[in-house]
Amino acid sequence: MSSLITIEVNKEDMKFSAAHFTIFSATERERLHGHNFRVSMSISSPANRNGLAFSYKILKDKMRALCDELDEYTLLPAQSQYLALKHEGDAIVAHFNGETLWFAKSDCKLLPIPNTTVEAFATYLLDRFLHDDDFVSRYDIAQVEMKVSSGPGQWGSCIWREASDI
Repeated sequence: MSSLITIEVNKEDMKFSAAHFTIFSATERERLHGHNFRVSMSISSPANRNGLAFSYKILKDKMRALCDELDEYTLLPAQSQYLALKHEGDAIVAHFNGETLWFAKSDCKLLPIPNTTVEAFATYLLDRFLHDDDFVSRYDIAQVEMKVSSGPGQWGSCIWREASDI
C-alpha cells in the first residue's frame, strides 16, 4: 500500500453508561462509581476509485451495537489477578482484599479483561470490533485505533495494525 486514508468517527451517540471500579493493587481499589464513557475510532485503508474507503454507516452501526452491549451495566474484570468472582444464585459475588461485594447478576457484565480502565475497555472494544475478520480483508484495513474516554481530556486507546505494516 502506497497511500492510506484515515476515517475518524467520534459521534455523540457512540457511548455507554456504566458502573465500575479500578483496581490499583492487591489492597487498593476505587469505590464503585459510574461514567458516561465516550467511544471513538479511526480506521486507515486505501481509498477506492470513488475516493472513499467504505461507508461511514458501517462503522457507526458496528460501534453503536458494541456500546449498547455495555450500556447500563456494572462492568467487572473477569481476568483480574486481585478480584475473585463467583456466581451465587441471582448474584455475582466479588471478593477483594477481605471485602465481599454483592451484585445482581442481571446488572453485571463480566468482561474478559484484567481491569476496568479506559485502556482495557478500548482493547476489549477493538477486539470485539475486529472479531468480524471479513471486515478487515473486505476493505483492506491497515490500521484501527479504538479510544474510550471517561471524561473530558481522559482517553485510553488501543491500536491494531495489519501484520505486514508492523
